[in-house]
Amino acid sequence: MSGTTTAAAPQGRRGSGAGAGANRWVVLVVLCVSLLLVAVDATVLHVAVPAVTEDLRPGAIELLWIVDIYPLVCASLLILFGTLGDRVGRRRVLLLGYALFGVASAVAALADNAQVLIAARALLGVGGAMIMPATLSILRQVFPDRRERAVAIGIWSAVAAVGAAVGPLLGGFLLEHFWWGSVFLINIPLMLVSLPIGRWLLPESTGDRDGPWDVVGALMAAAGLFGVVLGVKRLGGGESPLGATTLVSLAVGIVLLAGFVRRQRRRKHPLVDLSMFARPAFSTSVGCIVLAMLALVGLELIAAQYLQLVLGLSPLETGLRLLPLTIAAMAAGLAGSKLLSRFGPRTMVCAGFCLTAFAVVLLTGMGGHANDVLLLTGFVLLGFGLETTLFGAYESMLSEAPPSQAGGAAAIGETSYQLGAGIGIALLGSVMNAAYAPGLSSVHGVPAADSAAASHSLGEAYGVASRLGGDAGDALRAAAQNAFVHGLHVTLLVSAGLLLIGALAALKLPRAMECGAPAARLEQGVPAPRDPAGVGAESLR
Repeated sequence: MSGTTTAAAPQGRRGSGAGAGANRWVVLVVLCVSLLLVAVDATVLHVAVPAVTEDLRPGAIELLWIVDIYPLVCASLLILFGTLGDRVGRRRVLLLGYALFGVASAVAALADNAQVLIAARALLGVGGAMIMPATLSILRQVFPDRRERAVAIGIWSAVAAVGAAVGPLLGGFLLEHFWWGSVFLINIPLMLVSLPIGRWLLPESTGDRDGPWDVVGALMAAAGLFGVVLGVKRLGGGESPLGATTLVSLAVGIVLLAGFVRRQRRRKHPLVDLSMFARPAFSTSVGCIVLAMLALVGLELIAAQYLQLVLGLSPLETGLRLLPLTIAAMAAGLAGSKLLSRFGPRTMVCAGFCLTAFAVVLLTGMGGHANDVLLLTGFVLLGFGLETTLFGAYESMLSEAPPSQAGGAAAIGETSYQLGAGIGIALLGSVMNAAYAPGLSSVHGVPAADSAAASHSLGEAYGVASRLGGDAGDALRAAAQNAFVHGLHVTLLVSAGLLLIGALAALKLPRAMECGAPAARLEQGVPAPRDPAGVGAESLR
């Protein structure tokens, strides 16, 4: 995750006190706890969305921002804080991230309206962006032996998969016994423990300090991304494409991103070396990562709402139903190196996309009643196909990057991972809202104002139906469920189309893999990318 911070060899331990002599395996435990918190927080809210909707009554756009502001902010600031850690010290940035994460968790847990929760989730994203790059940078320093480092990175990356899987389960358990704010409150005691232990045990280090730190460029990229995604959200919320807010958001976002690209090309020491995108295999791999994550995270969110609001499952039952997806992804990751060496990046990534698209189309069989066999089969195929795609794409991307640019390539891959997750929630959520709302435009016996309120989300529709009661309430509830299932089917088909585009793009990847190439680059200090199965490129050795 910290490609920019580990591109150059660490310049030795610069800390003093206990941290300089701490046992490296104890340091690994501290770093894994840090990563676990960030990974859990990325998914723990998914099963809490209906409870948040019922309590805070957010609009459709606000609900999308509540969920995806965290990964978007985190992704936007990864490179900024990765380079900041190289400058001022990785442990220092990590500890500051701990503190901010704890404060933001308290604000989120006690939020009494959607706006406060959105702001708190944004601060959580800032804290996560401070924590994630620093963990691998410090790990790289305290494990100079390659074999030990491989074991450490394997444990570290497995924790990411555990966090992704535990998030919905933990959220479901907490919602069974407490209010939705408890999914954030659990971060605080862990951060209160991690902060002093991290300050005592973790060594300080800095990286390559050549060239100025381009803060302006990083902020341009972050602001540009937010503008584009806000425009997409407005479109998904039913606003006209010619609406002032939509047009301004998209225009400002595109201009800022174009300015960022131009700025990076002109700078002697850019934050992101854009010349790597001139290599077809590199740019194709990055696009495949974005498309794969777009499908995964967006579908997970919608599936969680379907399982709870349509099928009536509890949050804990919902988390258990989603668990096979992560288990299948882990299995694909464990088999990834063998599949890649046998079939090569092109076949592996293309087949992964096709399998995922098949799983998505299969899931269009979901209706108003539970079909356990269909759900289990679809989620298993979805997890296995997506992880196969991500594994092959990451390996191809790192292999295409020259050794001198390998650290930047790793940072681009992790940023693409995070951006794909955030944009996936925004894009597929917007498609879902656009397909859902028309089904409630005219419900017999329901006033127009109530129909309009119900069209914002299925949770709001249930609230309006309960208030109306009688035949009108029953009619509205039935119409809302049917509209949601229809929107789910449309969203799945759109996702399948994007996945097939990814399969076609994957044909540009190399046919065969050169054995030993990834290992050679890892000797240069390139970290293994995180993936849903918790198995990174390190396992390709």
